[in-house]
Amino acid sequence: MTFAPKSLTPYVSARHYFGSEQRRHREEAKLSLVQLAGIVNSSKSQLARVETAEIMPPPELPPALDAAFGTDKYFYGLYQLAKKEAHPDQYRRFMDFEAQATVIENYEPQVVPGPLQTPDYARALLCCQEDLTAYQVDERVNARISRQERQGSDNPPLRWAIIDESVLRRRIGDAECMHAQLASLLKQADTRDSKVQVMPFSGGGHSLMSGALTLLTLPNSSTVAYEEGIEFGYLYEDPARVMKWRRQYEVLRANALTVADSVKLIRNAMEDYTSCDTPPS
Repeated sequence: MTFAPKSLTPYVSARHYFGSEQRRHREEAKLSLVQLAGIVNSSKSQLARVETAEIMPPPELPPALDAAFGTDKYFYGLYQLAKKEAHPDQYRRFMDFEAQATVIENYEPQVVPGPLQTPDYARALLCCQEDLTAYQVDERVNARISRQERQGSDNPPLRWAIIDESVLRRRIGDAECMHAQLASLLKQADTRDSKVQVMPFSGGGHSLMSGALTLLTLPNSSTVAYEEGIEFGYLYEDPARVMKWRRQYEVLRANALTVADSVKLIRNAMEDYTSCDTPPS
């Protein structure tokens, strides 16, 4: 059976154009993926995924391609454009990365991170979005909870969550919902595979307080970052840009409460959601 290379869509984005130009130059040089991989010190699978825009070109690849094809800084220039744009399907791409990650680190300023939410909390949170139908809410709750399945596997990722104290104080749903959510959070606050820290109000302002951040460490030890706002998110794969977020996260981790003190604060917050009904006389 003759192998048919995957068709390309070069004009979707700079990343797609980079991949299509790599293939064009490779074919003009009459090189196979294996041959090019040997020249640029890469792998066949990595080059194939770059050509189809499945991955961001690693930073060492553009100068290697320019040297291989004698194209001066052509691929270097394409890379400068590609690394600054959002991936066309970046949230799905983020989900693919999350499913592979060996370490998942979150910071959330307002709500419990999705991988730590209970179904009732997730439902109450999604019901705040008035444009969602009941069916869409059910669908998204199920999708969100399904992301937690890996934690019960034989080889779960390490999850490290830093949450703002406001996450504990802002009621989502009724008191029972919040109490159950904090009880669940408490169980996951200090285990072998899950840690939770709280950034207290007393810590003052910090560089990440205006948005949510997730860092994913992948099996090859590389890291990607996902910054999320109210309606839009941005996936960062370029190592230099990811390092910026990594440094800010580490500063936040150092200034948050210890895991032990965070557990105490979560327990304290749970008291705000216990029943205060007067017992019958």
